Amino acid sequence: MIDWRRVQELLGEIGPECFEEIVAIFLQETDEVIARLRALSDTGSVESDLHFLKGSALNLGFAELAQICQTGERRAATGFDDVTLDAVIDIYHQSRAAFLGGIKTLAA
Repeated sequence: MIDWRRVQELLGEIGPECFEEIVAIFLQETDEVIARLRALSDTGSVESDLHFLKGSALNLGFAELAQICQTGERRAATGFDDVTLDAVIDIYHQSRAAFLGGIKTLAA
């Protein structure tokens, strides 16, 4: 679910202080996108929202989320309207919980 090697790599590249800031920004921005997907307030943005989530997830090690977003993004780009947003939302929340629990261990 989480690519912990990527997380540790990023932490090593930018240091603990910047890492905390990046995590806070990531969570804030992704929470906003997830809320928009949940509400389907802008169905025209599904493809771009999934693209954003995919890129952000890859950067921070949310491997499973990135994979499901990539699949959804491709389906949305080809006109399929059966993108499983519930699965994206569920994986995000599971990944978020796993990540937050795991970074506490890294910080210790």
